Amino acid sequence: MSIEMKTEHGTIDISNEVIASIAGGAAVDCYGIVGMASKKQLKDGLSEILRKENFTKGVIVRRNEEDLCIDMYIIVSYGTKISEVAHNVQTKVKYTLDKTLGLSVDSINIFVQGVRVSNL
Repeated sequence: MSIEMKTEHGTIDISNEVIASIAGGAAVDCYGIVGMASKKQLKDGLSEILRKENFTKGVIVRRNEEDLCIDMYIIVSYGTKISEVAHNVQTKVKYTLDKTLGLSVDSINIFVQGVRVSNL
């Protein structure tokens, strides 16, 4: 599934994987984020931190008629205020997708899959 944008020069198809990759990259740049988590947790409840090339496994892009919704699965750093980190991720991802692709995102849902203590 992809998003089709029409311009005066023709049409542009943007795949959901591209949107997920850009959204994941913007999210991990936020303070308090340890990394992206897989949307499918392991059976024992542990969540793995995804590498840059696998951000699409932690981001779901849905299109309902004209609405674009994004679900993000993240791991936050211990000692940070989760609500502030989630709000910062929502703001950064919405801004990045607007400036990079010209997409207007209706909702960004954040799912915190774990809290990790940073190794000093």
